[in-house]
Amino acid sequence: MKKTILLSLLFSLIFNFSKAQSIEKFADSIRKKYSIPELNYAVLSSDKIIEMKALGYKKEGSDSKAALTDRFRIGSNTKTVTSYIALLLVKEGKINWNTKFFDLYPELKKKSNPAYYNVTLQDLLTFRAKIIGWSYTNEKPSQNEIHGDEQQQRYEFVSWILQQNPPKEKYSVYWSNPSYVIASLMLEKASGKQYAVLVNELGKKLKIKFDFGQPNFKDIKQTWGHNEKLEPENPSDNYKLNWLSSAGNINVSLADYTKFVQLQLQGLLGKSKVASAEDFNFMHYGLPEFSFGWNSETDETTHLKYSWHEGTPGSFLTQVYICKDTDKAFVFFANVQSDKAREGLALLFEKLNKKYSK
Repeated sequence: MKKTILLSLLFSLIFNFSKAQSIEKFADSIRKKYSIPELNYAVLSSDKIIEMKALGYKKEGSDSKAALTDRFRIGSNTKTVTSYIALLLVKEGKINWNTKFFDLYPELKKKSNPAYYNVTLQDLLTFRAKIIGWSYTNEKPSQNEIHGDEQQQRYEFVSWILQQNPPKEKYSVYWSNPSYVIASLMLEKASGKQYAVLVNELGKKLKIKFDFGQPNFKDIKQTWGHNEKLEPENPSDNYKLNWLSSAGNINVSLADYTKFVQLQLQGLLGKSKVASAEDFNFMHYGLPEFSFGWNSETDETTHLKYSWHEGTPGSFLTQVYICKDTDKAFVFFANVQSDKAREGLALLFEKLNKKYSK
């Protein structure tokens, strides 16, 4: 009997190892075919890491091999972290979802557009505030118009944003990086701590090493981002990255960000010690299309519900998909931003999702 059990376990291990190898080969073929210098991916459940691989090279044309400690700019996936910090502060009673921005910054109200007078923290984090879009490519305001240290610059940037007219068009969701910058100022005032401090404190609690900006700026041996022409992005300290810190400037390794994603999955399934399943479901699915840092949609074929987000900071591409119905999550990191890379990641997600979402 014991021999039969051992043989069965051995066969199972060999079979699973073979399947994992097959997926890894498929992923590497995707990496090569869709011109991705480095591709990292992970599959996880609420209680374990099922697969996690780092493939390729840190920089196009180099022999510096990929590693799971490689750091990637996660772009708008930063919003998932900012929203979670907001949840923690709400649970601590330091702020609430209905707190108005000008209740915390009354000195800015007089020169701001009256259209924003009643904007709340929830409006900002769910993109329901009618705030204009703004990204790294916008020319106004210029660096000469914004002054002071990094915190003061963000304050002046928000002051400028709130003087602008809201979009004329009516949408269900107003995609806006500045919404998250405004929200982060609210979190700073409520906590008495700068945004970077809040992020680093969260990292210590979760044993995650968060950082900001380009990974290769502090360490030239770290991951390089690439544009669609596969041109490496030279290290630089872009002031606009500071302005948009809470909207899209975190860098982190796949191994560490996966811890954060697993925490989300645990929360959705009622396994969190810091907030209820109701809290997490409100964060992920509380509003149609986009809630607190998370897009959501239901697969028309399987009827499975997913929350997801994609980061596109210009030279990296990061994606996360969470399905509480199957207790699975999928994370993809690429050090190039291009339509071609996005197409490749879509194929890899389809393969992994089909394999594990049963």
